[in-house]
Amino acid sequence: MPDKKPPFWFGGVAASMAAACTHPLDLAKVRMQTNKSEGPRPGMLRTLGMSISSDGMRSIYQGLSASLLRQLTYSMVRIGSYEAIKDRLTNVLVNRADFLGRKPTTSQLIIAGAVAGGLGGIAGNPADIVLVRMTTDAVRPPELQRGYRHALDGVLRIVQEEGALALTRGWMPNTIRAVLMTSSQMATYDVCKNFFLTTRHSELRMRDGLLLHAVSSGIAGFVATTICSPADVIKSRIMARKTGSIAEMMRTSLRNEGPMFLFKGWTPAFVRLGPNTILLFVFLEQLKQFWMKSTTLTSSS
Repeated sequence: MPDKKPPFWFGGVAASMAAACTHPLDLAKVRMQTNKSEGPRPGMLRTLGMSISSDGMRSIYQGLSASLLRQLTYSMVRIGSYEAIKDRLTNVLVNRADFLGRKPTTSQLIIAGAVAGGLGGIAGNPADIVLVRMTTDAVRPPELQRGYRHALDGVLRIVQEEGALALTRGWMPNTIRAVLMTSSQMATYDVCKNFFLTTRHSELRMRDGLLLHAVSSGIAGFVATTICSPADVIKSRIMARKTGSIAEMMRTSLRNEGPMFLFKGWTPAFVRLGPNTILLFVFLEQLKQFWMKSTTLTSSS
């Protein structure tokens, strides 16, 4: 009988589909976070407009290959691991008489997300470095531009020019950010989805469908953006550098910009992560439903 559990890699496919739609917003977010110039800084729309006016429409998709590679490593591992851990917790609870019919608690979902996020952060670190470098390359002086042709070219050149250990640069803030992202995003989505499905308030109750998935994922995107903003800024800045420690970068940024630099780019981060989270979960739920229908048809034929 066919296995009705969705494949482990579904999360990576759904995340790649979402990333392809929201990549220009991600590019603007990274450029705003790594902008260290004094005086008024351009907003998200102006950042995208300046890129289009100087380098054409294709420039806002610079680094797309690295973004897709990141989703096929980072997101595939974190989402697949989270679903596997959540299923394991559910099976354990169902098999215990005193917990019969109960689902994992919010704290258990957060722990599952934290573990899965840590695994995903480590798996996706090389692609994340290439992504940050490719999306910021156009705003660097010509003599400092790296000119990676695509994601795999970036990985190979980093190994050749800086050594294999360079692919671990920023792994700590990246992993912390991945832990915060997955534990907040995935757990919030599941909690909200369960709330709207089971609430006693009829005016808030929803049926399992597209609207439920969109609303739950929108809330998850807001929560995840706020929790992850500091780690996201630190990660982007340390990965954009070739030398220097995290402590040195923190001291310099705090001295020159103040503590609010940790929330620089929050608005474009939410504008990017909100739609990205909605698309991620909508695509993921649709893939799951398609898989369930196809396995049902296969088993009945």
